[in-house]
Amino acid sequence: MASSTTSLYDVLGIATTADGNEIRAAYRRLARTCHPDVVSMKKKEVSANLFMKIHAAYSTLSDPDKRADYDRDLYGRNNNPFCSSAAAGFPAYSSIPRNWETDQCW
Repeated sequence: MASSTTSLYDVLGIATTADGNEIRAAYRRLARTCHPDVVSMKKKEVSANLFMKIHAAYSTLSDPDKRADYDRDLYGRNNNPFCSSAAAGFPAYSSIPRNWETDQCW
């Protein structure tokens, strides 16, 4: 279900615009079906790994600060044209060669 390229939203099966109640409901729904105490003995190890991914997704997305950091990393800062000088056609500051003369404010 969840590969390394799967987002936390995909793990919980929710939209990126989901609010706290939708996140909690999705977590509870998945916990009832994937928790290692609920599944059969043959599926316990797979279920435990899946449940850890589900719990990690819930703990990140249910905290507003962690979710904001995750969304920033997921969508990248360069996707916002207001935050990126490269989007406006200017080279990024770090790509400009620097030396003593160019670093002066005169």
